[in-house]
Amino acid sequence: MKIHHIIQKQKKPIIKVAISATFLIVALGIIRLFSFYNKPADEDDIFKQKFNEHYKVFAINIPENVEFAGEKVPINDFDVRERLDRELLVNTYWQSQTLLLIKRSNRWMKVIEPILKKNNVPEDFKFLALVESGFTQNVSSKGAAGFWQFMPATAQAFNLIVNDEIDERYHLEKATEAACKYFKDAYEKFGSWTLVAASYNMGINGIAGQMERQKTNNYYDLLLNDETARYVLRVVAIKEIVTNPKQYGFYFRQKDLYPSIPTEMIKVDSTIKNIPLFVSSMGYTYKMFKFFNPWLRTDKLNNPEKKTYIFRFPKKDLLENQRFIEMIDRESSVE
Repeated sequence: MKIHHIIQKQKKPIIKVAISATFLIVALGIIRLFSFYNKPADEDDIFKQKFNEHYKVFAINIPENVEFAGEKVPINDFDVRERLDRELLVNTYWQSQTLLLIKRSNRWMKVIEPILKKNNVPEDFKFLALVESGFTQNVSSKGAAGFWQFMPATAQAFNLIVNDEIDERYHLEKATEAACKYFKDAYEKFGSWTLVAASYNMGINGIAGQMERQKTNNYYDLLLNDETARYVLRVVAIKEIVTNPKQYGFYFRQKDLYPSIPTEMIKVDSTIKNIPLFVSSMGYTYKMFKFFNPWLRTDKLNNPEKKTYIFRFPKKDLLENQRFIEMIDRESSVE
């Protein structure tokens, strides 16, 4: 009995050691497991996590009721719907460009709208100028110029002066009047404002020829080159976004938009040999003069016929406004 008792006494510390060792092994395993799952993430892991958390691209809700110049766009036609979807996506997700279009529209639409109204042309045609040029004075690779992107021969056919010294394609009011004449002539032929818009891209004869060849008088049923096939729907998409910007994610304050600039007019009926010197004597810079009178393409005005020209200048009190001067500098560099 005594020997058995001694053996029992010896077993207890052995069991304690075994239990302690087991706990130690388990504890070390937990620590290693914890360390494995909590090791510092590398840069790629962090990037992927943040990307998945924050970057979202959404499909566009296509409006069910869309029209151009009072003429319904057939959204129920799957081809038309998908083509419009493309233009909405492209112009919604080209955010910088579309935001610039919205900003510039606030200034220049106010010049165009009353001229369209006076000529009984639907107001939606102002979006053609926006699509054509983005309201910048760029020249296309084919030589089209001005907000309405007239080719030289077309401009002259609609009584605009185009020569080395004067190019009225850059005169917004006169060019808009010329565009209205084109639209009215085209409407007289087609009887559809949608076809008029398409013809502004492809030409009256081009559209008329395809209508005859394909035996249809509906723009949306015509098989056209890619540019003209996209043209009207791009105009419709731009109209939709500019008219309802918040629905497409564009938020801005009124002060973010480019304002209309009050101007005063000066009539000139003589030759001016040095425009920079002339405007400097009146307290303006040559750059300021060119911003408001881009139609004068040289730094002088030869005027042997003594015709009357009208120069526009910003009102004098604006020249004291530093914010205005900075804005002109910024827009001149952008264009």
